[in-house]
Order: sequence, then C-alpha cells, then structure tokens
Amino acid sequence: MATKAQASQQSQSTVDSRLVQDVTRQVALRVVGQEYMVERLLISLLTGGHVLLEGVPGLAKTLTVRTLAETIDTSFQRIQFTPDLLPADVVGTQIYDQATGNFMVKKGPIFANIILADEINRAPAKVQAALLEAMQEKQVTIGGTTYRLEEPFLVLATQNPIEQEGTYPLPEAQVDRFMLKLRVGYPTRDEEKEIMRRMAGGVPIDIAKVATPTAIMESRKRISELYMDDRIVDYIVDIVHATREPKAYGLDALVPLVEFGASPRATIALAQASRAHAFLRGRSFVTPDDVKAIAPDVLRHRVLITYEAEAEEVTSEDLVARILGQIESP
Repeated sequence: MATKAQASQQSQSTVDSRLVQDVTRQVALRVVGQEYMVERLLISLLTGGHVLLEGVPGLAKTLTVRTLAETIDTSFQRIQFTPDLLPADVVGTQIYDQATGNFMVKKGPIFANIILADEINRAPAKVQAALLEAMQEKQVTIGGTTYRLEEPFLVLATQNPIEQEGTYPLPEAQVDRFMLKLRVGYPTRDEEKEIMRRMAGGVPIDIAKVATPTAIMESRKRISELYMDDRIVDYIVDIVHATREPKAYGLDALVPLVEFGASPRATIALAQASRAHAFLRGRSFVTPDDVKAIAPDVLRHRVLITYEAEAEEVTSEDLVARILGQIESP
C-alpha cells in the first residue's frame, strides 16, 4: 500500500515539475534573464497571491506578465490605468436596455483569470479601491448584486517608482493585498545583447499554451499540503512579530525607525510563498532558507518606516534584512 502511495506521489511530483519547466521554458523564449521576477511570478501563480512589480520603464515587466498569461489556457485582460479611469471601467456597470425596459449588467475587464494592472499608480484612489474587493474576496458587486470571479484569479500590477507627476500613491489597504512586491532591476550586459538580438528584428515570438487552470489549481492544493515543521512556523511568526515589536527581539535600534509592522496577512503570505519556493525546488518540505529567500518580497511593502528612517536613508528592505539577521533560524 505504501509503495502505491509513494508511486502516486512521485508521479504527481513529476507532473508538477514538468508544468513548472514548461511554463518557464515558454517565458524564456521572449524574456531574457529576469529569473528572479519569473520565479516570483510563478510563486504567485501557484499560490493565488497578487504581485506588485516596481521598476523603471523598459524592463519587460508588462512583457513578462503577458507572456506568462499566454502560457496558460485561460483568459487574460490588460487594464491600462490612467487618471481619467473610472471604477465602472474596471468592474463593469449596469446599462439600460431600451428594448426590454430593464437594466442589464455589462461586466468589466476584471472578469478574467489573469489581470495585468499596468501602471496602477496612475489611477485615482477610487479606481484603486475598486480592486480591493476583487483582490481579497475574489468577487465584485455591481448594482447590489455580487458576482464571483473564476479561479484562478490573479492581479499582477506594475508601477514606475521614479515618475511622480500624474501618479497617486497606493493606499496601504491596497498594498497589503499584494502577496509580493518585486523590485525589478536592469539586465546584465550579456543579457542586454541577447535582448537586442531577439527583439531588434521585430519578428513575433509565438508562445505555446502549456498549462491549464485545472493543473494550476491541483498544484496549489499540493503546495498547501507541503510539510512545514512547527519550528519553521515559529520562525515565520517571530520574523513578522519582530517588525511590530523589534525591542522584544533585541532590535532596540529599530524602534524609532518602524512606524507600523506587518499585519497577520503577511504571516499567511510568508508561509504560502515559502511553501511555493520549496515546491519550485522539488522539495516536499519547507526549510529556513525558503523563508529567508522570500521574506523581503513579502515584507518590503508591509513595513512602514518613520520620518527618522527616511532622514537616515534607511529603507524597509534594510529593516527586514536586519530582522532576518537577528532572528535565529531553526
């Protein structure tokens, strides 16, 4: 009996590994380098967590998201956020049908499986707020009627950190709903040469659909069942609590630098992302290294710094790094 169970588990592991490899291989046809970004997007896809990508223009953020969506046999919508965008442009609205004398619902682009919210900080707060219910509850309300969003549902948003004119900072409640916030950097010199070689010719690169929603949902279930030792659970909780009460963990110097620590949503996100990180490496259990690797992406947007920290040019990433260096791993 045990042999059959082991064989079944090994077969599932092979299927999961093939799914990840196939998606990664297809994305790599268009996107050169950016392994960090691609892996984190895979983690979000395999956990159902939303991602905020931050980087200067031209780093293939939009291209990567679009390509990832093309590898999955599912629906995709790109929403270009602009200052004149309205909530109804995102979630939909009711329109009057003169022929029947009744109102009918016209669903917005949010009714897709993968949403690319391009330059999300260019839309005013009321439009950003329209995403809150969809991102957290996986549902939207139009004219008093609630509509469930079909799984898998994923919001992948981009924003430009250097341009301030015509932008609206994301509310903290909005930012907290993103499982990960990624800082996308420049490619290396060799990668840039390869980018020029592939893209300068203007020949479109076709992408094959190698994943299905069913396969993704099955992988999510197996990831949620990955073994996590109680010591790893305590380690995750200690890291998040240290962002709120640094003094209790011997981090007295951080007390005047932290305005607000991470919420319990961060604890859940760190556990889910750590499991997915282990899954991508073919392991059936979570290690402290998984937690350390993913913690900056989970916490950098959830730890709010004080004016004193800004004056000392200390970022939230610096604080997270200090906490990871202080908390003893199991």
